[in-house]
Amino acid sequence: MPELPEVETTCKGIQPYVENQTIIQFIIRDGRLRWPVELHLIQTLQSTLVQSVTRRGKYILLTTKKGVLMLHLGMSGNLRILPSNTPATKHDHIDIILSNQQVLRLNDPRRFGSVLWHDAEQGAIETHRLLCKLAPEPLTNEFNADYLYQKIQHKNVAIKKLIMNNQIIVGAGNIYASEALFNAKIHPLTVGKALNKQACQQLVVHIQNVLRESIKQGGTTLKDFLKPDGKPGYFVQKLNVYGRNEQPCTQCNTVIEKVIISQRASFFCPKCQPLKEG
Repeated sequence: MPELPEVETTCKGIQPYVENQTIIQFIIRDGRLRWPVELHLIQTLQSTLVQSVTRRGKYILLTTKKGVLMLHLGMSGNLRILPSNTPATKHDHIDIILSNQQVLRLNDPRRFGSVLWHDAEQGAIETHRLLCKLAPEPLTNEFNADYLYQKIQHKNVAIKKLIMNNQIIVGAGNIYASEALFNAKIHPLTVGKALNKQACQQLVVHIQNVLRESIKQGGTTLKDFLKPDGKPGYFVQKLNVYGRNEQPCTQCNTVIEKVIISQRASFFCPKCQPLKEG
């Protein structure tokens, strides 16, 4: 599943082509996504100016005077910017034809992505049911050691599960959570209440660092993730522990181990990341 760096990369990639452009045509080839795409958008979005392209969590937000179009990449979706006359291929479900003769195209083989509409009359986009409970963004000042410590100090829950909870922090998905915990020397099964404020400070720093680095590198989660220009991301080549089960640790050569936490594979070095009792 594309995580925050992939979504941020996509958002920044499409922004120059979509912002301040008028939507000439909205095409639905297959609206059977996670939620059915509303047919009224064909008319609603016609001749509508896109004022801004932003991101909240994993949602890319195309803001207009009429409302906000919320795009989610699901498990394996991608957005591409192409010449508007580019023929559609398999799994190209949604086209947004723009006044600059470009098309913003959603390709989603598994159809777990979504295209949702939030009408301006419904209030600010922050009130949408999918956004209103989201935690602070990890790369903002709101996400800091004091905040994290306050959220986890009484939790008898594995720290890996806690930092993947969107009501505690947005965007620390499975891969990047594993990498940040390795860099902070924290075992993924360490319970939240076992971490003091200093450990929280280290974890915050490394979550932010690994996300910034992955955004810088382009971000990649699945082998079929594509940046808007069609090139794959390369951050996967720099991972220290994720996916490296039974391989030597990059720091101490101890064999990397794997544990399942909340049905997700977590990778760690037992020497660099000793388990701390709660």
